[in-house]
Amino acid sequence: MAYEKVWANNEKLNKNEINKLKKDGLSIFDDIPKYAKEGFASIPKDQYMYFKYAGLTVQKPQDKGLFMLRVKVPTGIMNNDQAVVLSEIGNAFGRGFLDLTTRQAIQYHWVPLEKLPEVFDRLHAVGLTTSEAEGDAPRNIVGNPLAGIDSDELFDTRPVVKDLFDFFQDNPDYSNLPRKYKISVNTNIYNAGHAQINDLAFIPATKVIDGQLVKGFHVLVGGGLAAKPYLARQLNVFVRPQEVVKIAAAVTNLYRDYGYRKSRARARLKYLIADWGIETFEKKVLEQTGPFETTGHDEFKGWNAGFFYGVHPQKQKGFSYVGVSVPVGRIAANDFYAFAQLAKTYGSGELRTANSQNLIIPNIPDNQVESLLANVIFKRFPIRPSHFIGYAVACTGNEFCNLALTNTKDRMREIAEFLDREIDIDVPVRIHMVGCTNSCAQRQIAEIGLQGLKLRTKDKKLIDAYELFVGGTLEGEGKFNERLKGRIPNDLLPDVLKDFLIYFRDNKELGESFYAFSNRVGIPFLQELLDKILKSRTQEVG
Repeated sequence: MAYEKVWANNEKLNKNEINKLKKDGLSIFDDIPKYAKEGFASIPKDQYMYFKYAGLTVQKPQDKGLFMLRVKVPTGIMNNDQAVVLSEIGNAFGRGFLDLTTRQAIQYHWVPLEKLPEVFDRLHAVGLTTSEAEGDAPRNIVGNPLAGIDSDELFDTRPVVKDLFDFFQDNPDYSNLPRKYKISVNTNIYNAGHAQINDLAFIPATKVIDGQLVKGFHVLVGGGLAAKPYLARQLNVFVRPQEVVKIAAAVTNLYRDYGYRKSRARARLKYLIADWGIETFEKKVLEQTGPFETTGHDEFKGWNAGFFYGVHPQKQKGFSYVGVSVPVGRIAANDFYAFAQLAKTYGSGELRTANSQNLIIPNIPDNQVESLLANVIFKRFPIRPSHFIGYAVACTGNEFCNLALTNTKDRMREIAEFLDREIDIDVPVRIHMVGCTNSCAQRQIAEIGLQGLKLRTKDKKLIDAYELFVGGTLEGEGKFNERLKGRIPNDLLPDVLKDFLIYFRDNKELGESFYAFSNRVGIPFLQELLDKILKSRTQEVG
């Protein structure tokens, strides 16, 4: 029986919601073959929004019939056939490269409309999909890229992820949510799934029940970033692996039926929970599910920020995984294919993507690691990268994205490589750059966040500029970084950051992270430091 669209008679629905009542987003797959034959001009502009349900965004400039295309890879785990096809699509339709995203998906640019049916066929042949990789629906499930091989996981989450994916994927009961919906599933004790910034997150927990220690999950709800970020709140429930779909359905039902559909700016689950309160939301969840065990023991021990560089032993004796740096997540399709071939030659053929926009090659016999690492490709994609480029994260930026105000991918890479040349430092510094407030590169959780905007000069020209944010983490309950006043012109940004980080290097304690340093010296001090640097650098060019 179909669910009731209880919001359908609301007179204050936004334009997207009115359209979605007329036509389900998933129906775009029926339309794309016709549009592909008739050409881009045949697509009414009011149909652009539906393409998102196929993982597609009309790419700028918006009159060329080109698309950004995103492929779901649940928790970033792909087999060899899938990895090879992903590389082939990049070469055939994406002008030779692809991006690894912060949700462990694969993203392409420049994909022509007329080639979309062929792209879909190639993906479906190896069990991959673009469906609901965008749109008002459950997005790619993120989590532990080491699931099943991780010595630091409570248990293997791959079966749980499969159950959730199978339940939600292309399910018409959940293809019309108020906005995007992000799920994380992870039992890595170092929070590899970035739990607190997801709408729904399952995190590692244990509880003694009837005298037996049971491994399962605690549940967080209502996290999200963008212009008004929220850290997720915890429900007072303990969930066994076989109960995950039940609790996920209840949480998602509440969001679908009662989430806000008047303003898209307030349509995420975080706003509903903020208004209802976590106690009321929890009560309504349990009204659907029946009673659950209350919370047990939280098994988180820290936060690894999604970085797994180097060679590490797996839980399977005699095997290791290798974590590889892919600078700002952009990689040539030929290089991606080369990694797939290396994975097949030396391992099980799998490749895995991390939410830090990097790659992992798993299941390498220990006696084959040295031979694997002798390949010349690791000179360009090191397993022990430098302390800035290896920890730089960037969104798509205005090169392709319609929302971004500034360049990010190329600029972040340039700046990180500049800092590595100029500053020798004993700890990595996590720098995330975004081109708009949507924060696809998760600026809020960075030690240093850079957010693009436009700045009007004295002669009234608009130039690219950036604001600086400091002190973000998902350690413990998590803390979003804080904005420092001052807009930094694009041409001054590398030197301003250099001065800022040289002060950090020269005044930090041994082994102290930038996050710890920023907490120790405080925001007022860092603001004063930035003011001095900006004044000095501005005078130099004035």
